[in-house]
Parts: sequence; C-alpha cells; structure tokens
Amino acid sequence: METRFTYAIRYVADMDKAIAFYRDKLGLKLSFPSPGWSEFDTGSVTLALHIATKEKPAGTTELGFRTEDVQREYAAKSLNFPAAPRVEHGVTIATFTDMDGAPCALNSHPEQR
Repeated sequence: METRFTYAIRYVADMDKAIAFYRDKLGLKLSFPSPGWSEFDTGSVTLALHIATKEKPAGTTELGFRTEDVQREYAAKSLNFPAAPRVEHGVTIATFTDMDGAPCALNSHPEQR
C-alpha cells in the first residue's frame, strides 16, 4: 500500500476563533473557510479545522492519509476498520484506528486512479 500523509483535522469549539488563531497568530494561508470545515494550505499537508462533536471533542486531532484504492485496503483487512468505506463529496473514505486506538482516515479520489 502506497500511502501519503495528506491532512490533519483539528476539532475545534469555535471556528471563527480557530481560524483567527491559525491565520493571524501562526500566519497560515486560509484556503477554504466555512462554518463547519475550514482548510489551511501548509504545503503538502492540509490543516483542516472541523467543528467539535460529542464523539470528537474540541482539542482532538485525526490524521488523514491518501491511498490509490480505499476499497482494496479495506478488503485486505490489514488495518482495523470499524466500519465500511463511505463516499463523501465524491471521495471514498474509511476510518481506521491506529495501534493506540486513535482514529485516522484513509481516502482515495476517483480522478487519481
């Protein structure tokens, strides 16, 4: 499996405050703002901000990786996937847990095949 680290999602309590912090205090370039999901261009890895939920409280982080074929990786059963892959906004995504039980995401884009 060839995999690349492509994003980190930071779950935040207040999107406006989080955007201001990363943009104004750290000087990151805001590439996509929205009330529930925002992104900063940091080079090869995107910093994404997501509004916190009960399952993913403020201050937690999820790592995201890209692979050529999520379905193939899911079928290989080499990672601990608690649920089957799903399609969101045209991207196939599967959540898995790492060796410590932390959630991570694996995704593939149809145009990359």
